[in-house]
Formats: sequence, C-alpha cells, structure tokens
Amino acid sequence: MNYRTIAPPPSLARYISCLWSLEAPVDDMSQRVFTVMSSGFPGLIFQRDPAVFTGFGGDRLPQLFIFGQATHYGNLQAKGRIQLSGINFRPTALKNLFNLNANELRDEHINIHDLIKTSLTEQLLHADSLEEQANCLFTCFNRLAGRRQDSGTMLTYAIEILQRGGNIPHLLNKLNLSERSLERLFQSYIGISPKLYIRIMRFQRSITLLKERSGASLTDIAYSLDYFDQSHFIHDFKRFSGVSPKIYKRDAAERMPGFPEWRP
Repeated sequence: MNYRTIAPPPSLARYISCLWSLEAPVDDMSQRVFTVMSSGFPGLIFQRDPAVFTGFGGDRLPQLFIFGQATHYGNLQAKGRIQLSGINFRPTALKNLFNLNANELRDEHINIHDLIKTSLTEQLLHADSLEEQANCLFTCFNRLAGRRQDSGTMLTYAIEILQRGGNIPHLLNKLNLSERSLERLFQSYIGISPKLYIRIMRFQRSITLLKERSGASLTDIAYSLDYFDQSHFIHDFKRFSGVSPKIYKRDAAERMPGFPEWRP
C-alpha cells in the first residue's frame, strides 16, 4: 500500500499536523483486518468508496467524517480497493476549528455535514490527485479558522510539556492552575483527562522504542518509560492497541502510523 503525507500551510499549522493518503493499487476482495490505535489526536477521514470499510460495530462509516479522541483501540474490516485520505488534527482542533467540546466526540465520529455546511464530499470525489484534495480541505479549514477566535494557547503549551514526558505537578506549577481547572480545560479542548492523555502519549513512545530498540526486553522498555513493571506496560499496550507488545512486533504491518494491518 502507498502512504503519503502533505504538510499544512503555515496558516493551519496550529490546527493540523498533516494531510495523508493511504491507497492499495489494486482491488483486494479478501477480508483484511486493521486496528485504529489510540493516538492522542482527533482527525478527519475521507473514503472514496464508503462500502470498503466496516466500522467498529459492524456498520458502514460515513464517506467523510471527523472523529475524536480514542480511549481504546478499535478494529476495522476492509474488502475491496482501499482509497483513504484524511487529516491528523492537533489535539485542540475540535474546539478551535469547530467550536465543539471535544469530549462530545470521545470514542465517537460524526459526519462532517452534521457539523458544518459544506460541499467537501463532492469536491473530494471530483479531485484527481492528493494535491487537489489538499487544496479543497485546506481552503475549507482556512475559512473556518478565519471565523473562530483562536483559543487554547495554554493547552497547546501544556500538550507540548506532556508530549515531552512532563508530569502533572510540573505542569500545574508552570501554568499556575489547580488540578480541577486543568481537568476542565482538557475535557473541553482535548476530550480526555490529563492523566489519560499522558498514558496515551507514553503508549505512543513505547511503539517508537519497540521499533528503535528491537533487541531490548519488554522490562527494559517498561522501566525506561516509568511503568511500574512489565505487566503494567502490557496492560496499557493492550488497551490502546488490542494486542500485547510481543504480538504487535511479530504481526503488525504498519504502513501508516497508528493503523496497522495484521498479518494472517
């Protein structure tokens, strides 16, 4: 499968991490299993053919939809030609772009047409290249950004600290906030608690270490990330990926970050 990314224009860098596409060059009528892992980011997905993927509960997903924070993994089944494109938003984008309390989309998705009046689906269907799709999406989100008063600067700073491995007491001291105030801000702008966000970021760092330190033991990785022990590491890894670290290393074919296909 082919995976590509396009960086957003500077005007959208505070809202969007990247635009991406994932495409299989030929139809595959065998059933393939993919996992959506917890990433700490909301996003948008466009399916050229909405009949290819079956969602978490066995239902079809909308052709163009936005999803919120995932607090646990979910499996998707695919049958047919995979042609996906999407956007990885920054953690506070749901609030800043759509004026949506992020906790309303926790572990949920919504058709974008239920959020904003737009012809994006038709525009994307008629786009002949990823660059044309990017132009459609970036134009739409630049328009949205121009209508909103950018907020959440404090949360952006908080996220940067936590992504670098900072802890909550350090963060509260830096921001001069109470723990309750920080909790309210996270629920509104990010959709989950600070503690859960830290766990997801630590899980993401563990994936990087599993790839970079292939010879390291799970115990060494667990302690390097400040897990209590190996079993604590495995427990969190299973919650956010659906499998143990050992099975992930052995069976995951991860052409796109956070979206592994499982080898038969």
